[in-house]
Amino acid sequence: MSKAAMRLGTAVMALALAAAAAPAVAKGGGGAGGGLRTITALDGPRGVDALGGGRTLVTETGGDFSLVIERKHKPPRVVPLGNLPSDFPPAIAQGRHGTIFLLTPGGPPPEEAEGVEGSEPALRSAAEPEAGPAAGATLYKWRPGWRQPVAVADIAAYQAQDPDPDDLEGFPEDSNPFGLAALRDGTVLVADAAGNDLLRVWPNGRIVTVARLKPRVVEVPAGLPDLPPEEGGPLPPAGTPIPSEAVATSVTVGKDGYWYVGELRGFPATPGTSQIWRIAPGSVNATCDPERPRQGRCQRYADGLTSVTDLAAGKQGIYALELSKASWLSFELGVPGAEVGGLFLVRKQGKHPRIVELARDQLILPGGVDVSEDGVYVVGPLFGPGALSRLR
Repeated sequence: MSKAAMRLGTAVMALALAAAAAPAVAKGGGGAGGGLRTITALDGPRGVDALGGGRTLVTETGGDFSLVIERKHKPPRVVPLGNLPSDFPPAIAQGRHGTIFLLTPGGPPPEEAEGVEGSEPALRSAAEPEAGPAAGATLYKWRPGWRQPVAVADIAAYQAQDPDPDDLEGFPEDSNPFGLAALRDGTVLVADAAGNDLLRVWPNGRIVTVARLKPRVVEVPAGLPDLPPEEGGPLPPAGTPIPSEAVATSVTVGKDGYWYVGELRGFPATPGTSQIWRIAPGSVNATCDPERPRQGRCQRYADGLTSVTDLAAGKQGIYALELSKASWLSFELGVPGAEVGGLFLVRKQGKHPRIVELARDQLILPGGVDVSEDGVYVVGPLFGPGALSRLR
């Protein structure tokens, strides 16, 4: 298995495609917080933004984005809003004045992508919105009445000029923006899984690097099957210490105003090595360093998680969604049971956070999580028959 196949840009795509035959809900199991109630069926959902009042934005495979409206004693209404022609469902978040932001993950290198020219962000007039086919690694916006989303910023072009100084795969200019959060001032935070960093994007397309997430040394986990040489094997023996990239997949704004970033963890995707970082708002070029987790403007909020793909903030703490509790690599290699994901509530209590699992063993390759006064909403599986559900 090549290094490229282990990047999130290809690994998660492979996981999602392989999940097409997976059931929407795993075997029953209580866990803290009870079970999940299905709101409506969806096709391979990932993006979710719970707006409150029974209204939730969702994205599905093929790039469709919609508004789900819950109704008392009636089936929910699903209102189609638009589409970005993207195989992998984009991330979604509502910003000021009803503007909806959408984020497509990475595609080919910038010089090979259609419609991407030069290194400046791709901008279009808000007065006369136009958009062609969705390009990879691009932030879009959409407003009611627009026929289609409008490109705001070319994330890949920015990352080509801002390479990852701690890259371990020989492609420091790589970009795979995966998570986003809209701020009250009109800017947008973007977590780039290939760039291992958090970016901030202004409405005019200006981008700055908020923080960089450094690799950490992990041990190769036990229980992974052997691979033949033509597939990149053999894997290092269990217990072998090797450096592993952070893979920043997710970002949310806490009730304290701080910016929180979650990690997937790169190869070998060792369970229990994904972290959540707490970043001071307004930071520029901060460093999130697992060797110095309590220093600077980026400090570790929690450790001990696995393959985190989304975060959400609620009154009780930070909710972390795991694609697979066994790790994304375990699922990709066909380890039995590795398709079961997890949802965790992380509460800070003194120096040590308390991590509680919710809806235990009820999630299959979940795509996204968000919180409103109505409750905790989860979508998934990533591909195939899925659903928007609410935690009871």
